[in-house]
Amino acid sequence: MSKTPFGISFFDKVGCCSGYNTRARNITFKWLIFLLTFITYAAFHASRKPITVVKNVLNQNCTGKEPPPGVNASADPHWCDWAPFEGEDSNTLLGFLDSAYLCGYAFAMFFSGMLADRMDLRYFLSGGMALSAVFTALFGLAYVWEIHSLAYFIIIQIACGCVQASGWPGVVTVMGNWNGKGNRGLIFGIWNSHTSVGNILGSLMASAFVDTDWGLSFIVPAAFLAAVGLVDFLVLSPYPQDVGCDPPVQGGVYGSVTGRRRSAARATAAASADELAGLISEGPSSDESSAEGSSSQADLTDSKPPVPLESPVSEGGDDEGAVSFFAAIRIPGVLPFSVCLFFAKLVSYTFLYWLPRYLHSAAGYSPSQSANLSTLFDMGGIIGGILAGLANDWTGTPGIVCVILLIIAIPMMFVYQAVATVSHQLNMLLLVLVGLLVNGPYALITTAVSADLGTSLRGNAKALATVTAIIDGTGSVGAALGPLLAGVASSGDNWTGVFVILMCSDAIAIASLSWVLRHEVRAILRRRRERLADAAANERP
Repeated sequence: MSKTPFGISFFDKVGCCSGYNTRARNITFKWLIFLLTFITYAAFHASRKPITVVKNVLNQNCTGKEPPPGVNASADPHWCDWAPFEGEDSNTLLGFLDSAYLCGYAFAMFFSGMLADRMDLRYFLSGGMALSAVFTALFGLAYVWEIHSLAYFIIIQIACGCVQASGWPGVVTVMGNWNGKGNRGLIFGIWNSHTSVGNILGSLMASAFVDTDWGLSFIVPAAFLAAVGLVDFLVLSPYPQDVGCDPPVQGGVYGSVTGRRRSAARATAAASADELAGLISEGPSSDESSAEGSSSQADLTDSKPPVPLESPVSEGGDDEGAVSFFAAIRIPGVLPFSVCLFFAKLVSYTFLYWLPRYLHSAAGYSPSQSANLSTLFDMGGIIGGILAGLANDWTGTPGIVCVILLIIAIPMMFVYQAVATVSHQLNMLLLVLVGLLVNGPYALITTAVSADLGTSLRGNAKALATVTAIIDGTGSVGAALGPLLAGVASSGDNWTGVFVILMCSDAIAIASLSWVLRHEVRAILRRRRERLADAAANERP
């Protein structure tokens, strides 16, 4: 049975793509996959955003509002709230909703990666999108059906989180199958802006209906998600070979940096992800480090041809070569970056789920205004993801890039909490800066770093979805914890404790990369010594 998608087969039959030469076909389909996966995950995120906007009408200040006939506003000060989210504990209950979704997401993520490595990704993604659209719409239908059961909302959130876990391993694996390691940081940095674009789209869709019919704030994004899922089912090709394109080579050779296509000057100043993985596997022993350094030097000067580190992406459609969960977690670098993402995603998702609520309660914006203003945080995230990817391509040191951004983010969050409510213009500027610093490391780890580690096994690129699921699944546990803590800490509209939690989380994320940071610095110094030794050798008569 042909693995070519129905839509591509149709276009080939009518002659739309048949006239292309191999190079043109490769480029055309590569851009098609880029756009499809970009829109796919933007649609996933657009369907997650409505709950952050609708919180402000599920529980709001009823003072000044005109109650309907038969309602005594003085006897029932929460008459305009949507039960069961009325009352002083509303933030805690809303935090439970966030955590219900994210716990389901995190739990399913650890299994979805292994499942994605073993089945057709087109069916995996389109099926997950269809189910996600159903559960997102069911949340909105609670308004139509006048459902006030907390259990209903929690069950819907858990189920929606489980099926939405199909999205990230699927799209990252498809992108990894179509793109080699050259300039992967920049490519994935631009591509990862789908997260922020989806958040912006979701905010705009939800804010258009939140003041009149909050049910549509969920139903419209759900319809968008279902429509994109149908397009994926008809057109998406997970593997280049399925549509007659050439697979990319996933890396260079041992001891070289050609896989990243850096210039010679930059190559001598930085270690590639493959070399970083080798350095991390040395362990903390200085004796082992010296021995490994000697071995690496011998490999570099050996007259024998270098051994290819990786082969082109294997053929799709079967589970041959897929690795187990425990084999993937032992890949050097997976654990430290997973722990870092736990805390980085905790911070990012706390902003994602609670920023509109903070702007509404602390700064006095209306529900629609706070939703629209929160999109500036996502715009900053787009810039941060691209800059982090560029920095990674330039230096080849993702750990250093993440640590620098996380260090700057801590005082910037303190400044934002202290002065953001003073001026509207200052609030806008700081939202962009905080979004850049918070989402930059998160974007880099979930894309370029995950893809590099997932394709680092010799001759086996089929660990990609599993590695991606492990890293993002660990991060999703932190993402589930952050909004829950924010809901408890913000009770009584006291937001200082929330920002303390966020700053401490960033500090722990920095500490978790200390081992990676040490080896990246060691790699840079080793390359500097090699460059100086080569220069001295060339000066000799």
